[in-house]
Amino acid sequence: MIAIVEILFLAGVMSGLSGFGFSAIGSSCLLFMSPKLGVPLLMALSTANQFMSLSQLRKDMPKTWKDAWPNGTVPYVLGGVIGVPLGIWLLNHLPAGKLMLVFGAFLTLYAAYSLLKPASAKLKVTGGAASGITVGFIGGTVGGFTAFPGAAVVVWTGLRDLPKQVTRSIVQPYILVLQIISLAVTACVYSSTFGSRFWVLLAITLPIVLPGTISGVLLYRRISDLNFRRVSFILLGISGVGLLVKVLLK
Repeated sequence: MIAIVEILFLAGVMSGLSGFGFSAIGSSCLLFMSPKLGVPLLMALSTANQFMSLSQLRKDMPKTWKDAWPNGTVPYVLGGVIGVPLGIWLLNHLPAGKLMLVFGAFLTLYAAYSLLKPASAKLKVTGGAASGITVGFIGGTVGGFTAFPGAAVVVWTGLRDLPKQVTRSIVQPYILVLQIISLAVTACVYSSTFGSRFWVLLAITLPIVLPGTISGVLLYRRISDLNFRRVSFILLGISGVGLLVKVLLK
């Protein structure tokens, strides 16, 4: 229990700092509990984490329709909602292990490249509703079989070299919406998961995660755009390595 609490506090800090990556860090808890119990717990805690971060960063979030469309979060959310069912279908009909292996290797290599590349090496990519929907769809599909829906969006915003405020205004609402949808589907299809053990663990761990989230947000306000991107790339690398370990240990 001590190890679980420490892991989830760190997950809260890192997600509060970067806007994503709670599951990437928190998935280490699955070493101490079954995925049937641990995954819904991570979903619930991650949702609370995102709500807390958004409440602390209201000034950075979209305030008008013009902020949210076509270069804001709405296209990504639309694509993600469409992509989630496909990802779940892939998980149940295709060799998910191989898919996760390829995606994990891509995330790890991309993160390493982004951290090591010269500052002058930049790719010219454009935004817009079409690209947002496409990237959101990819993220939703990937999230359906990896539980990391935000990875594709973080990669895309990194390629566009967006400021940290713009990145969070896209990534955090996107992750929050998809988490709520996933949690609702889990509750409807696997209602037995939400038994007494789940609620006891949630009651114990939620007061640990939220202070960690606030600590991460305070750190976020103090770091530069460059260091923010470095943290994002490190978390992407952790996500990729986590997927590779998950596949290789099966």
